[in-house]
Amino acid sequence: MKIILNNRPETFDADSLTVSQIMDLKSFHFKMLVVRLNDHLVKKEDYSLTDVKEGDDLKIIHLVSGG
Repeated sequence: MKIILNNRPETFDADSLTVSQIMDLKSFHFKMLVVRLNDHLVKKEDYSLTDVKEGDDLKIIHLVSGG
């Protein structure tokens, strides 16, 4: 499966994966994340329910705070 992940082409050996599975594969384990799939916001509780398929545009953005 080929997708766009954070504006870069990415290939996975599966026909579809959930957002959670991709986050595990790419080691995205930050507390504050914003996830958008094809420009739609994905809520944290839906990461394991939301399928990412061939050609999708997935953005996983790590929010940083501080002073």
